[in-house]
Amino acid sequence: MHLCKIRYREISGVHTENKEESNMIRRVIQIEEDKCNGCGACANACHEDAIAMIDGKARLIKDDYCDGLGDCLPACPMDAIEIIEREANEYDEAAVKARIAAKKMAENAKKNGAPVHVCPGSMARSLQHAQTENAIEKDCSNADTGNGNWKPVSRLSQWPVQIKLVPTSAPYFDGANLLVAADCTAYAYANFHEDFIKNHITLVGCPKLDDIDYSEKLTEIIKNNDIKSVKIVRMEVPCCGGLQNAVVNALKNSGKMIPWQVVTISCDGKILESL
Repeated sequence: MHLCKIRYREISGVHTENKEESNMIRRVIQIEEDKCNGCGACANACHEDAIAMIDGKARLIKDDYCDGLGDCLPACPMDAIEIIEREANEYDEAAVKARIAAKKMAENAKKNGAPVHVCPGSMARSLQHAQTENAIEKDCSNADTGNGNWKPVSRLSQWPVQIKLVPTSAPYFDGANLLVAADCTAYAYANFHEDFIKNHITLVGCPKLDDIDYSEKLTEIIKNNDIKSVKIVRMEVPCCGGLQNAVVNALKNSGKMIPWQVVTISCDGKILESL
C-alpha cells in the first residue's frame, strides 16, 4: 500500500506580518527531481493542473495552482513527492479554473484541426468572393475595352498568406496549385492577381527580412499535402534567390515529383524570364 508522505517543515526567520496578503505559510507539494522518472503520472493525477512535465521531469508550475491536498502523491511510483509547509502564495482557484478552461479549449481546437495558440488574424480560412466567376471574367474583359466601370477584383482564395504564419495542414492545400511569391512581386507587377494568384494557393515571404530558411516548412507543406504544381515568382534582385532555393530544396526533400516553374520580375514590373 502506497502511503502519502506529509512533512511539516519549520520556516525560521520568516515574518509574515510584513508580507503581501497573498503570501502565507501553507501546505504545498515538493518534488524531488532526482527521484522523478518522468512518467507524468502525477501531472495526470493533479486536478488543479499545477504540475507540468518540463525537460523530462515533473515540476510545480506555480504555488498559486497547488491546493496542498496531495492528490498527486499516491500516483507517484518513485515516492518523489511530499507535502511540506512553507511560505507560498495563496491558492488561486480562479486562476486554476481559467488555466484548465484555456487548456480544454486548446485541446478541442486541436481535435477539430484548428491551429492552436495563434493570433486570430493567423487563423486558416478559405476566402469566398461575392462575385461569381462569370461576373469576374466579364469585368476583366471590360478592362480591355476601356470601360470606366471596371474595377480590379481580388483573386486571393485563402488566409493567411505569409509563409511564417500559414498552418502546414490547412485544408486548402489539398489539390492546390501552389504559388510561392516574394513579397515585392505583387507591388512591382501590376496584374499580379490575374496572372499569378488566380487559381492558386498563395504563400509570400522575404528571406532577407525574415532571415530564416523557409525550406523546412515548405517541405512539410509539400510532403503532407496533395500539391499539384508549384510556381515561384521572384524579383530580379539577388536576395530573392534565397526564396527560390528554399522552394527547390523543399521539392527535393519532399521526395515528390511535382511540376514547378520560376518566374522572375524586374524592378520596373516586367517579366524577365519564365523557366
